[in-house]
Amino acid sequence: MYGQTNNNLYNFWQILTFGCLLSLALSCSQRSVLGKKSADTSLAYNQNPEVLAKGKQLFNNYCSTCHNFSQRGIGPSLDQVTKVASATWIKKFVKNAQVMIDQRDPRALELFNSYQQVMPPFEGLKDADLDAILSYIHSERRLVKPQYPELPGGVINPIEPKIAKSGLALDLKHVATAPATDAKAPIARINQMRILPGEKERWFIHDLRGFLYELIDNKWEIALDISQGRPNFINSPGMGTGLGSFAFHPEFYQNGLFYTTHTEAAGSKKADFAYPDSIKVTLQWVLSEWKIDNPKTIPLKGQSRELLRINMVTGIHGVQECAFRPTAKPGDEDYGLLYIGVGDGGASENGYPFICHDKSRIWSSVIRIDPRGKNSKNGQYGIPGGNPYAKMSDAQACREVFCRGFRNPNRFTWTPDGRMLIADIGHANIEELNIGQAGSDHGWPYREGTYVIHPTAKMDRVYPLPSDDAKQNYFYPVSQFDHDEGKAIEGGFVYQGKSIPFLQGKYIFGDVASGRVFFVETKDLVQGQQATIQELELKIDGKIVTMLELNKGIKPDFRIGVGPEHELYFFTKSDGKVYRILGCERE
Repeated sequence: MYGQTNNNLYNFWQILTFGCLLSLALSCSQRSVLGKKSADTSLAYNQNPEVLAKGKQLFNNYCSTCHNFSQRGIGPSLDQVTKVASATWIKKFVKNAQVMIDQRDPRALELFNSYQQVMPPFEGLKDADLDAILSYIHSERRLVKPQYPELPGGVINPIEPKIAKSGLALDLKHVATAPATDAKAPIARINQMRILPGEKERWFIHDLRGFLYELIDNKWEIALDISQGRPNFINSPGMGTGLGSFAFHPEFYQNGLFYTTHTEAAGSKKADFAYPDSIKVTLQWVLSEWKIDNPKTIPLKGQSRELLRINMVTGIHGVQECAFRPTAKPGDEDYGLLYIGVGDGGASENGYPFICHDKSRIWSSVIRIDPRGKNSKNGQYGIPGGNPYAKMSDAQACREVFCRGFRNPNRFTWTPDGRMLIADIGHANIEELNIGQAGSDHGWPYREGTYVIHPTAKMDRVYPLPSDDAKQNYFYPVSQFDHDEGKAIEGGFVYQGKSIPFLQGKYIFGDVASGRVFFVETKDLVQGQQATIQELELKIDGKIVTMLELNKGIKPDFRIGVGPEHELYFFTKSDGKVYRILGCERE
């Protein structure tokens, strides 16, 4: 069951959601029904060493990316979950959460109301595997010792005003469905859409499982399968792993160069960027350059070379964006320079914040390189002289860094006037939109949004800024929302199409988990201020809908892309569907 990649991905996604929901039970355990133990919470768990070893392996493979036993990660800590609910209840819930919700089970209802998502059914998971995972979790509950204090004075609701509805609705039309790369959700992990300009625009979109497609006459033609010739390529354990991003050189039709990021198994090769070997390496992110023989045809055939390789503590917050600034022209300093977003790899929430906020390290930054240069330490690319650390006297400075202080700079784009907008996925409270500038420090892991966060304490609370905060010289978001509104910002684009004049000048973005869609006026994005966010509703065939409804309650893994003629498209991993925005009307 666990030897097949596609099944692994689906099972991991289920286990992740299972962990999030069960952990949420712990976080709510002092309230109402979740504070009441079931009759058989003391049911003995199997402590056979072989069962625990199996459970640990399954947990490490599929759960540890987002959960541990001492600190909140993507989901809360699991250290007390087997005390809160009985094994019988947990297994029944895992098998089919929706049935329990429909039956009005109090605990299941409270989990649903708190998390606002339904976990997919676990009916295909073997009982022995689930028993092993629960036994291992239970054994860690007994062993765990508190490591992180819970500091007083945390802000319960960081951003009290709710995001207001704009009174506007986007008219959507389903235009394409990606080829299924798995039989179960997410059926197609489509992740990024790009247009290749030229005499005729070409439309590309990629699946994290390794496929780059060109859409030709609404047909999905495979332009590249990155797994071919790469035996160490992995697209598990999910959470953005696989083929992360792609970018065509601005002179692609002349030089045949384009760039990709992807994940490989830990230890596949020596990393260019590593940390002390006492710290676990879960996987490696690799940036590659491709030299294509005939840029006008697909499949894209040619040679590739590795530019750099980065170790990661966990499988989250990797290298999920690379791009050239589209507004750069020949002769500009930025022309032909490649920007790459490097997340913290989950280092802070796993006890290694020093990896994320150190001028000698690459993590938690947006880097800028000259892919055609040779003055990097490994000699495979160039360091632009205009980079803020390029001329530092400190030989240990990471000269690749353009700006830093991000947890997960998952998406970035540029406004028509050349400002860089960076969407940074937050931890437990704040989602950020930042203006990236050369040398700017956005504070992670000591700031989340316009608040303090303490990486050496419980990280599920944020705190007011100190009175002397200005001396830190942090750059704060130009817009932000908290987790009452969404869980993970999906960076978008400033609308530059022609078919919907009303959207001109608006930066359209959203929330990955719920598929809610927002906008801010680009003119209001000013460093030192907070732009007001408004929500856009969605319509299909004249009826108001939500992305959650379109995905039957399953997390949509919502994405935004730019297609032909600069028009905006929405798409989701869960069902692989692509929607075009046809218009915008007032409700």
